[in-house]
Amino acid sequence: MLLALVGGGLDAYTFISRGGVFAGAQTGNVVLLGVAAAQRHWWQALGHVPPLVAFLVGVLVAETLRRPRVAAVLRRPACVAMTLEILVLAAVGLIPASAPDALVTVLVAFMASVQMSTFRTLVDAVYNSTMTTGNLRSAMQNAYAAVVAGDREAGRRAGQFACVVLAFLAGAFGGGWLTFVWGVRAVWAACVVLAVGLCLFVHDERIARRPGRPGSPGGSGGSGEAGR
Repeated sequence: MLLALVGGGLDAYTFISRGGVFAGAQTGNVVLLGVAAAQRHWWQALGHVPPLVAFLVGVLVAETLRRPRVAAVLRRPACVAMTLEILVLAAVGLIPASAPDALVTVLVAFMASVQMSTFRTLVDAVYNSTMTTGNLRSAMQNAYAAVVAGDREAGRRAGQFACVVLAFLAGAFGGGWLTFVWGVRAVWAACVVLAVGLCLFVHDERIARRPGRPGSPGGSGGSGEAGR
């Protein structure tokens, strides 16, 4: 939910402060790229390429962090990814409003990609913390199964996805309001939320590693990091 809060907030932030661009979701950039190319506005079309490239680079970085050899060195790749996101977004808040919008959207697109590629599982289902379309679909599908088939597990998942969707909406509201009030520095609120999430993640990992707990050296179920 905290990650979805950040995802909604970042989209609101870039849309308001950086020329109406959704840096987290690349569907809009792909569509706008195609429309501009169809109209032969080549320079305008090229303007939508950098966020797409940054998004792809973010996927590569996230996948590299998950490689066994890299993960063995870093020990906690997910924590490294969250720390990197905090640092980059903190730097984004220092970029003045007069700077080119492309610089900010590229950085935000990169970090949104890292976040989305690193955190992909909501307990026992695939979800997305930077976009909400798939989460809405999953919430409704599971709600339907819960009502029609009496599936209690589907009901649980429907509730979880609904919470994530509401968190994304709350993030968009909060991010939009803070951007109107604080301007470019509003992105630092996302850093605070991510810092809270990082602390909770480390706390959960320490509990999971206690002797006798599943995933701990003295328990069963594999390592806590690998099981996420």
